[in-house]
Amino acid sequence: MALFNRKNNDAPAATAAAVDPALAALTGDYAIDPAHSSIGFTVRHAMVTNVRGSFGEHEGSLKLDGSNPADSAASIDVKIASVDTGIADRDGHLVSGDFFDAEKFPLMTFRSTSAEQLGGDKYRVTGDLTIKDVTRPLAIDLEFNGSATDVYGNERVGFEGSADILRSDWGLTWNAALETGGVMVSDKVKLNFDISAIKAAAPQA
Repeated sequence: MALFNRKNNDAPAATAAAVDPALAALTGDYAIDPAHSSIGFTVRHAMVTNVRGSFGEHEGSLKLDGSNPADSAASIDVKIASVDTGIADRDGHLVSGDFFDAEKFPLMTFRSTSAEQLGGDKYRVTGDLTIKDVTRPLAIDLEFNGSATDVYGNERVGFEGSADILRSDWGLTWNAALETGGVMVSDKVKLNFDISAIKAAAPQA
């Protein structure tokens, strides 16, 4: 099911594909469900292994327009102090001034600006990622996992995907050299997204 129409500048408007009724039915505003979603990261440590972490507190919204997918949008706010890598001392270092400086810059935010279909249920959502008051463009590759009504009657949609960034582009530059060569923490970081969002109830007439 395509959420975002692939543009075909060579095709006349008269030949545009009809709107998929199932897709149109997804149109609406959604709130990301933090209890069933995760936003995390993977980073190389000491050149030999990966450290994984996640942010336990985040909120966001999706606007899906199944009839005109170009009007869809996404917004996410992540509380930096909620970072969890499973090691308290490491988490404390990450929220300190060496890294995120969470006291001064408490949020990481993403605001979408466009989206495109890559094929099938795969998409690329582009937007602005802000960390430590530095805003840079970010493209996130996502897969649409489908829609369902849960046991409580909530209409849900699901997405999962990832994006690679260089943390230094956002001012996260702390590092330490290793005696054997290389550095303690890689510059490249993979951001991971697993999102479940609940459709808002239609307003009462």
